[in-house]
Amino acid sequence: MGKKSRVKTQKSGATAAVSPKEMMNLISELLQKCSSAAPSAGKEWEEYVQIRTLVEKIRKKQKGMSVMFEGNREEFFSELMAWAADCGASCDGFEISNFADEGYGLKATRDIKAEELFLWIPRKMLMTVESAKNSILGPLYSQDRILQAMGNVSLALHLLCERANPASPWLPYIRTLPTHYDTPLYFHEDEVRYLLATQAIADVLSQYKNTARQYAYFYKVIQTHPNASKLPLKDAFTFDDYRWAVSSVMTRQNQIPTEDGSRVTLALIPLWDMCNHTNGLITTGYNLEDDRCECVALQDYKENQQIYIFYGTRSNAEFVIHNGFFFEDNAHDRVKIKLGVSKSERLYAMKAEVLARAGIPSSSIFALHCSDPPISAQLLAFLRVFCMTEEELKDYLVGEHAINKIFTLGNTEFPVSWDNEIKLWTFLETRASLLLKTYKTTSEDDRTMLEKPDLSLHSRTAIKLRLAEKEILERAASSGRAKRLHFQQQLDEGAALPLYEESDIALLENADAKLPIILRKLEEEEEEEEDDEERSAEKELKMAQGDAIGVPLLNGERKPTVGPDPTSQVEEKEKVEKGELDDEEKEKGELEEEEKEKGELEEEEKEKGELEEKEKGELEEEEKEKGELKEKGELEEEEKEKKVEEKEKGELEEKEIGLQKEEEKKKEEEEEKDMSVGSQQEENSSDKRTGDESKENED
Repeated sequence: MGKKSRVKTQKSGATAAVSPKEMMNLISELLQKCSSAAPSAGKEWEEYVQIRTLVEKIRKKQKGMSVMFEGNREEFFSELMAWAADCGASCDGFEISNFADEGYGLKATRDIKAEELFLWIPRKMLMTVESAKNSILGPLYSQDRILQAMGNVSLALHLLCERANPASPWLPYIRTLPTHYDTPLYFHEDEVRYLLATQAIADVLSQYKNTARQYAYFYKVIQTHPNASKLPLKDAFTFDDYRWAVSSVMTRQNQIPTEDGSRVTLALIPLWDMCNHTNGLITTGYNLEDDRCECVALQDYKENQQIYIFYGTRSNAEFVIHNGFFFEDNAHDRVKIKLGVSKSERLYAMKAEVLARAGIPSSSIFALHCSDPPISAQLLAFLRVFCMTEEELKDYLVGEHAINKIFTLGNTEFPVSWDNEIKLWTFLETRASLLLKTYKTTSEDDRTMLEKPDLSLHSRTAIKLRLAEKEILERAASSGRAKRLHFQQQLDEGAALPLYEESDIALLENADAKLPIILRKLEEEEEEEEDDEERSAEKELKMAQGDAIGVPLLNGERKPTVGPDPTSQVEEKEKVEKGELDDEEKEKGELEEEEKEKGELEEEEKEKGELEEKEKGELEEEEKEKGELKEKGELEEEEKEKKVEEKEKGELEEKEIGLQKEEEKKKEEEEEKDMSVGSQQEENSSDKRTGDESKENED
């Protein structure tokens, strides 16, 4: 591989030397701030600014201390290809090329057919959690619970250790990694502000806080832990270093099977991770027989065309947060919507039971999609149950066909009633409109801002994401309005309601049925949808490979940003701080709007419900009286039986006492009779009495 490593630690004379004690004090302050209790609602942005201020103070002290490579990444592409060929990877049919706005990617150097196996990477090229355990990081890994629990953190530190090692076998790969990324970790504060009021902001703030906390924690560990004394990071471990490593892993990590195939592990896959994303299907898998990652072509590629892969069914919010780009033509874009049945509602128990039978929780986070219809089968089923009257709920709870009717809840061909359809689409239209009002700008405002030529890349990305969320909500509101008018017309015209037939169960169970309802718990629903798509792609890949043993590798499944508490990274918040508005007042207003909206939906059935409740109360009172009489009779009967049992028990005891007295009298007579008998006979008589006593005890 020729060239020696040109890695060095840059030190700027403009930065005054910082004492270890001073730096440790700053690090401790940062760790304490990031480890404190979560801020109260509406204070998240304030906390973010405070953490960022501390981080910037540390970065200023560390200026010029980061490990850097001389030259640019493009100079090392030829070395990467040579290393890959030496390791047994495929290098024929493509080359690394620059594609302007998309950055570097793979370009076909010949025609490649769809489903053709064109790229494979052997295990020895991969950086994995297992290779981290077997590296200089191993002793610390064996003692640190965070490293053991979070593979992405282990990979990040593994990457930093190998970057600082001139003899690392992975240097040909590490030199070709970007020197910086476009994830929100690299955004300036004013660029992050564009994301305020978007659904992405909570995850963006959490990502920054988690990364800062991890950095502070591992800085102290590296400086103080005995098992970290030999790490090459002891003299130079800056926040910029850790941010780079975290972003490298976050944008590139994937799951592969371990060597024995018993479980999955995280890995960085050199060369393959140069591929850019497009819509399609998963076309990458892991061949355990040949112990290598394999990728087939997503489509036909002509010479000089860019070769793409599909990263997975991610929303643009996920792409921006975890990959650092906005995908213009994202067929899987969506926004989240949190819905639930109020426990204080009169019909809560009935609605919760119907939802439970359908495998849907009574409160969950659903998604509004960019496609038409904007709602999934699960959300359709939830909204139908949410808007049901008491009589409609009974139809799905009792009766001979109640269980089978549950399967129709997510199917558009079987409305519950015209009224129910009108209510649910009215609710969706109203809810989407309310969510649109939480943004400080309109869609037209965002489009105007995007026309500014001097807008930074990060600002442009944030505004595009904000606009995409609004467009999905606008389409959902428009769809809800159109559906509401359609079903109102059906009701006005007296159209016959499609009725469920027993024979229809075959349609509902058919994999090709429209919007089948799947009896399962929701995810957050997208994870399971991704798993299904991955399994389907794996099957296609195995067919293309003949008898090769394939294990799915989740290409594109970039995981959320690393953090000591994984659950904290997936916490979803429907409402976030909205700039000039006071958050507590805003939240209160939103709750009042929701209550008002809900009241409007149930106003029509309120009077009927009160009458039904009265009749139900009278029936329950009658049943209660009957039950009390029945219970009283049962208690009297039980008391009578108890007295009979006690009488019988007394008689048995008296009989037993009489028998014992007769037996004792008989023994006394025998003893008097045998007084004159000799010692031998007395001994025999004694044996007999002993036997009689034993027998008596047994009786």
